[in-house]
Amino acid sequence: MIRDSIRPDITMFVNYKITKTQGKQIIQISVQRGSNRPYYLAKKGLRPEGVYVRQSSSSAPASDTAIRNMIKETDGDNFEEMRSTEQNLTFNALSKEFKARNLDFGTKQKQTLKILNQDGMYTNTGLLLSEQCVHSVKAAVFEGRDQSIFKDRKEFSGSLIQQLNDIYNYIDMHNQTRSTFDKLLRIDTRDYPPSAIREALLNLLVHRDYSFSASSLISIYTDRIEFVSIGGLLPGILLEDIMLGLSVCRNKNLAGVFYRLHLIEAYGTGMSKIIGAYENLTQKPIIENTSNAFKIVLPNINTKYLPQNNDKLKDTEIKIIEFIKKKKKVSRSDIERKFDMSSSSVSRLLKSLTENGIILKDGKGKNTQYISS
Repeated sequence: MIRDSIRPDITMFVNYKITKTQGKQIIQISVQRGSNRPYYLAKKGLRPEGVYVRQSSSSAPASDTAIRNMIKETDGDNFEEMRSTEQNLTFNALSKEFKARNLDFGTKQKQTLKILNQDGMYTNTGLLLSEQCVHSVKAAVFEGRDQSIFKDRKEFSGSLIQQLNDIYNYIDMHNQTRSTFDKLLRIDTRDYPPSAIREALLNLLVHRDYSFSASSLISIYTDRIEFVSIGGLLPGILLEDIMLGLSVCRNKNLAGVFYRLHLIEAYGTGMSKIIGAYENLTQKPIIENTSNAFKIVLPNINTKYLPQNNDKLKDTEIKIIEFIKKKKKVSRSDIERKFDMSSSSVSRLLKSLTENGIILKDGKGKNTQYISS
């Protein structure tokens, strides 16, 4: 009964003895201090209603703080290997990824990957990869080069594997393509190298400090994307070390799962891949580190084709470019009506954008239309 009702198993710390008191037989139960605290009622879980502490002659529910302190005392300071306070976990997204790669994902694999501990309890590694993960990533798209005007914003939650897929698709949707022509050959250039986005996103998810509850941030501007994750480099590690390819992982168990899914390598190549994606370009990624945050800035390759003269003019031209991209094909009068501008002003802007190869002119005279390059 005790074995089934209380977890982890405490039978080795419980002794039973029949004694006589005042001529009556009673069962005396002695409970020693266990080595895997906190112990909890299986039906209630690792919550105050399932964990009790002795206070004088009575038992009282343990506070959330007391539960976390007992877990830390037993499991140590390694966040990943601590028992998750939530034990009712599901792994739909993670199971799907293993299945897609023809990999088994049963109890044995969960234990090997440290999702389950030796007592069969879910760890924080398991929590991060489950649908019940409490950490999120906030993404926003801004108009222009600062945060004055929001164009879109979204928060991603759930399993880190699901977040990885959803966030990549979100960024990819905003990763525009510029087309140029070399005679009959069409050349397409994305604003951001997909390989750089992939590595920056993986770094954001795999290497952040999950002992903090704050959300990681992704900000998409006209000229750059910024990835800001919680937690700086580990003590004793310099930014120069990372740039040289030194592989030091904060979340070894989490990285092990991503490695098993062939999403990352175990050789510290992420930063070199990001730098390599911009190898033959004038723009270069910027990587910054503080004691509590790590930031990767990817420059927009196609920003150089945007006019660099008047700030007000730049904003107007950007709005026109976005309008053309959305509508696919527009006339000069469409732009005049949309932005309430004079014919001469629109003509001047369209001429500048066309000459810079940012938009293409199709047709002549009254039938002239403008399309995104």
